[in-house]
Amino acid sequence: MRGVMQKLGLLLAGVLALSGCVETVKQVSVKSALVDNGISAPVADCMARQMAKKLTIAQLQHLQALGGTKRGWTDYVAAVRRVNDPQALEVLVSSLALCKSGMIR
Repeated sequence: MRGVMQKLGLLLAGVLALSGCVETVKQVSVKSALVDNGISAPVADCMARQMAKKLTIAQLQHLQALGGTKRGWTDYVAAVRRVNDPQALEVLVSSLALCKSGMIR
């Protein structure tokens, strides 16, 4: 019984570690995409943390695939609106508002 519990503990620790790595990769990718689309690096860093926590990988991939030239946050919000994903739009706009206002960093 003890051996099974130890193996289960190791498996759980591995899953938790992997989960942290996935979250970090999501954040880095989101920040890069935001900066590439005209969002300042400090605001993009703040937004990336929120978006990586609240959106699925599939949602983030859809956002990453947005084409066209964007010259800032208004163009980016308009592009996300066209994706027709209300949750992604809500997370984007709320993250943008909270980060730009300084309410979260």
